[in-house]
Amino acid sequence: MQNVSPQGHLLDLRGVVDSSETSSTMSHVSRQATRGSNYDYHRSNVGGEADQGNPRNADARAQAEESDGQGRRILINLPQGQKYKSNEISTAKYNLFTFIPKFLFEQFRRYANIFFLCIGLLQQIPGVSPTGKYVTIVPLFVILTITAVKEMVEDIKRHKADSKVNHTKVKVLTSAGDWIHKKWMEVCVGDILNIENSSFFPADLILLASSEPQGMCYIETANLDGETNLKIRSGLVCTSELTDPKNLARLTGQVEAEQPNRSLYEFAGNIVLSGEQAVPVSATQMLLRGARLRNTNWVHGLVVYTGHESKLLMNSTKAPLKRSTVDIVTNYQIIFLFVILVCLSLISAIGNLVKGNNGEDHEFYIKADSNLNNGFGWQFITFFILYNNLIPISLQVTLEIVKFIQAYYMNWDEAMHYIDPEMGVDSYALARTSNLNEELGQIKYVFSDKTGTLTRNVMEYKKCSVAGVMYDPEREFGKQLGHKDLVDNLKQGTNSPEMISDFLTLLTVCHTVIPEQGEDGVTRYNAASPDEKALVEGAEKYDYRFVARRPESVTIKTCAGKMETYQVLNVIEFTSTRKRMSIVVKTPSGEIKLYIKGADSVILERLGQNREQREHYDTTLNHLEEFAKCGLRTLCLGVATIPLAQYEEWNRRWVVASTAINDREEQIDEVATSLETNLTLIGATAIEDKLQDQVPETIEKLLEANIHVWMLTGDKQETAINIAKSCRLHRDNSDLFIINSRSPEEAREEIQEQLKELKKDGLVGKSNDITLVTDGKSLNYTLLPDMRKDFIDLCTSCRAVVCCRVSPIQKADMVELVKEHTGAITLSIGDGANDVAMIQKAAVGVGISGNEGLQAANSADFAIAQFRFLSRLLFVHGAWNYSRISKVILYSFYKNITLYIIELWFAIYNYWSGQVIYERWTIGMYNLFFTSAPPVALGLFDRTCTAATREEYPSLYHSTQKSEFFNHREFWKWIANSIVHSVLLFWLPQMAMYFGVSWESGQTDGYLVLGNTVYTLVVVTTCLKAGIEMDAWTWFSHGSIWGSIALWFLFLVIYSHIWPSAKFVASNMAGMSEILLSSPVFWFCLLLVPTVTLLADVAFRAIKTTVFTTETDKIRIAEVMNKEVAVYVEGGRRPISETSRLLRNVRKRFRKNKQRQEEQATMEMDVRHGYAFSQEEAGAVSQGEYIRRYDTTRPR
Repeated sequence: MQNVSPQGHLLDLRGVVDSSETSSTMSHVSRQATRGSNYDYHRSNVGGEADQGNPRNADARAQAEESDGQGRRILINLPQGQKYKSNEISTAKYNLFTFIPKFLFEQFRRYANIFFLCIGLLQQIPGVSPTGKYVTIVPLFVILTITAVKEMVEDIKRHKADSKVNHTKVKVLTSAGDWIHKKWMEVCVGDILNIENSSFFPADLILLASSEPQGMCYIETANLDGETNLKIRSGLVCTSELTDPKNLARLTGQVEAEQPNRSLYEFAGNIVLSGEQAVPVSATQMLLRGARLRNTNWVHGLVVYTGHESKLLMNSTKAPLKRSTVDIVTNYQIIFLFVILVCLSLISAIGNLVKGNNGEDHEFYIKADSNLNNGFGWQFITFFILYNNLIPISLQVTLEIVKFIQAYYMNWDEAMHYIDPEMGVDSYALARTSNLNEELGQIKYVFSDKTGTLTRNVMEYKKCSVAGVMYDPEREFGKQLGHKDLVDNLKQGTNSPEMISDFLTLLTVCHTVIPEQGEDGVTRYNAASPDEKALVEGAEKYDYRFVARRPESVTIKTCAGKMETYQVLNVIEFTSTRKRMSIVVKTPSGEIKLYIKGADSVILERLGQNREQREHYDTTLNHLEEFAKCGLRTLCLGVATIPLAQYEEWNRRWVVASTAINDREEQIDEVATSLETNLTLIGATAIEDKLQDQVPETIEKLLEANIHVWMLTGDKQETAINIAKSCRLHRDNSDLFIINSRSPEEAREEIQEQLKELKKDGLVGKSNDITLVTDGKSLNYTLLPDMRKDFIDLCTSCRAVVCCRVSPIQKADMVELVKEHTGAITLSIGDGANDVAMIQKAAVGVGISGNEGLQAANSADFAIAQFRFLSRLLFVHGAWNYSRISKVILYSFYKNITLYIIELWFAIYNYWSGQVIYERWTIGMYNLFFTSAPPVALGLFDRTCTAATREEYPSLYHSTQKSEFFNHREFWKWIANSIVHSVLLFWLPQMAMYFGVSWESGQTDGYLVLGNTVYTLVVVTTCLKAGIEMDAWTWFSHGSIWGSIALWFLFLVIYSHIWPSAKFVASNMAGMSEILLSSPVFWFCLLLVPTVTLLADVAFRAIKTTVFTTETDKIRIAEVMNKEVAVYVEGGRRPISETSRLLRNVRKRFRKNKQRQEEQATMEMDVRHGYAFSQEEAGAVSQGEYIRRYDTTRPR
């Protein structure tokens, strides 16, 4: 059966209700509110026509129909009596009916399109337009058509992705007790499904039975909450034995369930089997869409919520319509230009009015119409149309073409092509939208998920310290001992063999792992904790193997080949508060021993005072720090031998505490702590939570580029900090600020205390060498309105921020908080469904397209296969795209204003009559043919530095990050430049022809001779101006400039000879090419005017490059001259010596509260020694109960 991630592209996760929510706050949707066009009438596959006449079935259906709207009743193996949403999902932006209205709405959010539509409509009024009826409306129609085709192509991809998920097959139970394959989209509420190992759940299911004892199963929820450790779900006793499909098909009854709601962590319902009492169903039995079955052969589940009523999709919203900052700024500039256009039109209309009042009316020979629209308003409209091209209509289509091809540059980049033959991954980068290309060059904040984004979700046992001896085959300094040396020491009786034996026994006994013998004879381990699985697999490196688990014992095989069975007496579970797990066993020799593993901060304080118990204390501490510096997750190990009498007395208290009605958890913790004392230190282990390739190097580059990196994860605090250390987000010499607040008042006090100290030394808002760590519970308080401002001030004063145990909605809130208070351009990157909310909230969303599904990648704006590709995406493509798009926009405004503002200068000489200086069709051809190629060349091939240089020196990103190439100052500088050029390009040839020009044939010059001369000079000048602005010349650059100029001359020759063969056009252009090309004045102007016009530009560029040389200019020149680039790099890591001195003063003043100081010290010690451990807490099945359910010696 094909396995496809059901969320692959379907999720627009808006947020998830925090697990602390109560059922009273759940959003219950009434049945009436959930009816709609997406519903179809569902019938179970079980029921047949014979069922219709069965009185019992009729009664059941009648009961279901009498539902009072507070919940839904689902009949088991019977046709449903009401409609539910289908399981077909759609994440596409458009459909056949909504495409036109949605597309037009999105396009006409751009003021330029509204403007040109109005111009096009005004041009249809007879006798008003001086430029013709179709010169605006036709290009606008072409632009919208091209954009519509692009949108359709992108949306078709979404439809295909939807179809791939909807057509995935799953096994559905028939009324005959057989399994048939159906498409996901055909799955109905009430169906019973068979889900196989490693498959995603196609809908929200109630677990009925599984291949495991008592209906247990493992599920992976990394797509939902980002946690890598597996969760355990357990079926009900009344259904857990229904493993045979024939018996399952005979099951009848009903399920009472709450209405669909957004709470991922809660469910309230009952299952009522025929003739039996109602049995409560909770989240313990729920298998949610988005989760995946792991380490379990199969499960049977009853469908309760389908499609967009599943809990995961209830948390989704439509993808937001994002716009780039450059696009928004351009929109505002268009408003300013529109105001200028109105002013120019008013001035021209007033000029016409004044001339008319003075008796200088020339309309009778300019216009032959008897029905002239001569009023002031009509004249205003005429000039408004005449000057409308100050706003370039070609800009949108040029940008669409450039951005579309830029997107394919990213898609085709082999440097971002990831191939992993082992995992079957062959993935290129993918730009899912081209509208945000330039945003990649201006990123200031990066928000990253941890699981699957920075890490690989793979734990590997690496090394250990036993009895003060480190066994590390990869150790660079000190004595190097490998795994074989530990076994040799045990066999030879050297280096504390008893302690080595206890160490290996602890690894193979103290855990909740289940061994499973595969068909190939290889033993595989199923574990809810990836750390525990890694430790058991690590024991195999020493030939110690975990063989079997029975309800009351575990069996191991030693390196000597001997089988040993340990009786499990008690299991004291791991919690994030206890930070340790203990197991009490009876050894084969009859001794009672306590084996314990956990954080060094809790193990070391429980050691006994005898010398042999603490003999290796200092050495082990040093080894722990050495492990932590390598970015490894560490655990401390201890053992204690318990006399029988002491154990019996303790066990009585344990039973009482375990069955207590009041304060059970506190009593259990107190009794457990009383036993976990007087320990003997064994040593420590080191596990690697494998990072993706080059993650530390990538984060260092991001920080060097002055990009703030924040880690937002649903994982535990210790794990998050440990990963922050290993990926160099948090460094050993960085200060660690931890906010773990229990109340709003405590949160406010902590924030203000730390912020006050930073303000004293003027460090607020600076990138200080501080790592701030906080958790989801604290965010509930710090994100309150009265604390948001102080909290964001504190966060933005830190070099890195780590938020752990956060829900998807909190991730999105953090992104929004930064956007609101800093105005910076943000980027979010993640790989799971729980990351979709922050991906969509950020200005730019990047998804990791790995082998765990494509839910984030398909909801993102860009997708990459590895986190390391982010540096190339930003520093190369982002920086190039931004500078290129900036030049395209500025140049487009420049060339249009240069040509069309000349109409204003000409109006001075034509008595403000609205006469056009150019031939009307050449006006439209200007943007379409003669100046269309240079901006495309700028947008596709211009660059300042090579890709290799930009990747090697991230400090080059600073210039684009600061928006130096496109801002209000740059925009108006180009506008001023275009006005100056237009003055020279009009008045120089006008003065050259001031006394008139005549030809031997008797012809004389006229306004069109002047107009075509000016037009030629404008084409030549604007094309050469593009060449001046280019930093890199390619064959296309040369072709776009010289080809555009040549094309105009070719057009001029052809167009001058069309009439009278084509009588509808060019009647006033007959013989124009001969007139111009035979005139010495024309050739004189062609040589002189562009030179004079561009002389200042060339001088400015030369002075800027040689006198006021920027870092980028120096590197570009070095590359051209083949010199070493490194000596020209001025950026890089900023000096922090002064900041460090101030921070030392700040640190001395922090933490005056003694209790908080102790907690901080404990946490910092755990971080320094690399402690981290993943284990589900308060799960469906307790760890003790879980291991006692299994007997792996019995056939399954």
